Amino acid sequence: MTGDIPETELTFEHIHLTEPEAARLLEGRLIRRGERVMDPKAQIVGEVIKRLRPPGALPTPEEARGQFRKMVELLDKPPPGSIEVSDLTCPGPAGPIPLRLYAPAGAGPRSLLLYFHGGGWMQGGLETHHGACGKLAAWSGSLVLAVDYRLAPEHKFPAGLEDCLAAWRWLAANAATLGADPQRLAIGGDSAGGNLAAAVCQALVGGGEPVPVAQLLIYPSLDLGWNLPSHLELADAHILPRDRVLWYTDLYLTSREQADDARVSPLRAGDLGGQPPAMIVTGGFDPLLDDGRLYADRLEAAGTPVTYREFPGQIHAFISLTRVIPQGDECLREAADWLKARIG
Repeated sequence: MTGDIPETELTFEHIHLTEPEAARLLEGRLIRRGERVMDPKAQIVGEVIKRLRPPGALPTPEEARGQFRKMVELLDKPPPGSIEVSDLTCPGPAGPIPLRLYAPAGAGPRSLLLYFHGGGWMQGGLETHHGACGKLAAWSGSLVLAVDYRLAPEHKFPAGLEDCLAAWRWLAANAATLGADPQRLAIGGDSAGGNLAAAVCQALVGGGEPVPVAQLLIYPSLDLGWNLPSHLELADAHILPRDRVLWYTDLYLTSREQADDARVSPLRAGDLGGQPPAMIVTGGFDPLLDDGRLYADRLEAAGTPVTYREFPGQIHAFISLTRVIPQGDECLREAADWLKARIG
């Protein structure tokens, strides 16, 4: 990337500038990558976070979890107050799996999105994605069921994936008890959660099990070999620099060789026939850009309908930073509209 401005010029107070104010502040200094220009709000947020989280300074897993929770608490908007929220559990391979159900106003059996949160497979949870899940429910009219799967490094691959599969299988058998229509169940997730959503869909198709009618993948991580062009070109990316992704991967996997497993790297699956219709969202300044773009191409080549949406000026995690990056809510509204059209 080119165009970085000195980090000392920006402070935490700058992240609350309006979009026009941010554009004026960064006039002539916006980061560019080919024809893409970084969103001014995203650039300010990314530079400030980089200053607070300098490259090469890796925290402990517990510190990282606390930082992530604090970032979202400060920088994300809560869900609409009209959403009814309830916590429940389902059986899992290592004990009960915590779930959170988001129900928009209305009655009658409705479509449902089973959602897996992002966070590098080692952080994140029901609280960090409370805003995103609630908004998707309110704006789509669908129920949203969030899954609090087991995290690395305490629970390495395939523990998180096994929890996500267990949650889907429980949902497929018990949807009606939640007020959901069993014929209108979708799966989705962001980042690491998008990885898990894609892996679950592939496992279900491969095993001949009931398959979701749609999949929503928001900047999914789909190749943990970390050698796609965008992985290498955006090694110094905001939010998700290369040292972080390699650290997440080493915490999640027992060995780097596991990246060859399609359950870890869904982009490496040999056959993508029969996958559910997909919406895939990417950001132009996100190292995971090529993960989503190439997966969209492969799904389409296999005959799966795909809606591909790139936000060319955006950084990773922007749907979780909506107090300060308005395009995060724009993305969630588009995803909700797609859900409404596909399963609503």
